[in-house]
Amino acid sequence: MRQIPGAHGRRTAAVVTLALALTATLHQPAVAEPQTLAEVRAELDRLYHRAEVATEKYNALDGKVTRQEERLGTLRAQVAAAERKLSRLTGLAGAAARSQYRGGGVPAEVQFALAGDPERALDNASLVRRAQLGTQRVISALTTTKEELRTRGDAAAEELKRLRRNRGSLDSHRRTIRSRIDEARTVESRLEQKQRRELAALERRTADEAQAEWVRSGVLDGGGTEGSSAGREAVAFATGELGKPYVWGAEGPDSYDCSGLTSKAWLAAGVVVPRTSQEQWRLLHRVPVGKMRPGDLIIYNADASHVSLYIGDGRMIHAPRPGRRVTVAPAGSMQILGVVRPDA
Repeated sequence: MRQIPGAHGRRTAAVVTLALALTATLHQPAVAEPQTLAEVRAELDRLYHRAEVATEKYNALDGKVTRQEERLGTLRAQVAAAERKLSRLTGLAGAAARSQYRGGGVPAEVQFALAGDPERALDNASLVRRAQLGTQRVISALTTTKEELRTRGDAAAEELKRLRRNRGSLDSHRRTIRSRIDEARTVESRLEQKQRRELAALERRTADEAQAEWVRSGVLDGGGTEGSSAGREAVAFATGELGKPYVWGAEGPDSYDCSGLTSKAWLAAGVVVPRTSQEQWRLLHRVPVGKMRPGDLIIYNADASHVSLYIGDGRMIHAPRPGRRVTVAPAGSMQILGVVRPDA
């Protein structure tokens, strides 16, 4: 490994140690070792991005499991209700049959001949017959409905099993990446204090440069300065969460991941939004970046793996990554994929 220009021996050794550890955790042979703090930072960014993608995938599947559990519960409740109604109607039909039997089972035409009021006897016989036919039709329809519901419930239960298996597989993958992140953070923590400051300064400088370029593009010239009432409530909620730690899969109240924060902020404003950044990007109304207003959600990266809440004046609030806290940051400091508006 070559000497880092202008670095003293201990700094070089620390960077070498970090580079080797990162390369080992990635398990990617033939990957060039990072040579400078800038390259180390890029490697860490890449690793954290992979972790965030895995977390959002897990969150999405976890949401599907929850919805499937609710759907299965609803179907089972409907089956139970159909069974209760069917039992009640069957009981009534049986009681009517027994009553007719105790009454001698006199045919309707004989009752008509013996009745003092033949017209009323005819009406009664017709009503009885229609009631019997109607009851049988309802019982038949309910039986069919119950079987259909039971079939749908069985299919839903199988789908739930599949989703849970997939979630278990993703959870194992997420644990692997979490382990790699922990290793990287441990090595990162061993850097000298001066190097950690330099790495933090490098991150800030890179973010500021990206923000300056974004602002120079004129993208903010036509943006809204006032959000909707719900948007303002979402911003107020997120502002109140500043300083809370980023935690995998968390959605409050003590910690958050990126989409956990944005979904809870909008829920506090009375608007339900999808749980993950990918679903927020896929399902919510998209607006041009140059037309965004406070409360809108900014989606980052080509795979929509990160999201923040725009608060105006070119700034946003987000939960950045493991080891960081909910913070205010330049909105253009990362690669913007697009903007969505939950209350459009």
